[in-house]
Amino acid sequence: MEKVDIDDVRPMSLDGELDRRPLTDLLGATDVALNYYGVDPGEAFTSGLHAHLDQEELFYVLEGTATFETKSDPNGETETVEVAENEAIRFAPGEFQQGRNESDERVAALALGAPKESTEIRVPNTCPACGDSDVLAVSVTDSGLELRCPNCAAEIDG
Repeated sequence: MEKVDIDDVRPMSLDGELDRRPLTDLLGATDVALNYYGVDPGEAFTSGLHAHLDQEELFYVLEGTATFETKSDPNGETETVEVAENEAIRFAPGEFQQGRNESDERVAALALGAPKESTEIRVPNTCPACGDSDVLAVSVTDSGLELRCPNCAAEIDG
């Protein structure tokens, strides 16, 4: 058994501002990823609409109301769904989504992903190099996020 107090976990994020607290490793989880998010008004859980091709993702809202933009097809229309306190939402592998706080109150939420590691992340953009791709692959590197076309392997400036 492992136990952790979220208040004792140091926030981390790629941009240095979002209150994202990774709990997975602290709890010794091997098959599921777990993150706590504190999202201030006007902020988003992530930097943009994205899909995990190899992971389903669930969000449980602890406080406030989160707004999720979602679409199943990269060229399709987006749908907006509000998820209130004590509500949860699930996104299937390959379903594009982005959560944000459009309210005046802080949102606190837990994000769960299974399997634990996701290496197949996509964003709905056309490749400027080949024009044939509906999605670009996202990789997290030591220097930040990297975008690459899965069709022609061109690296795209984000």
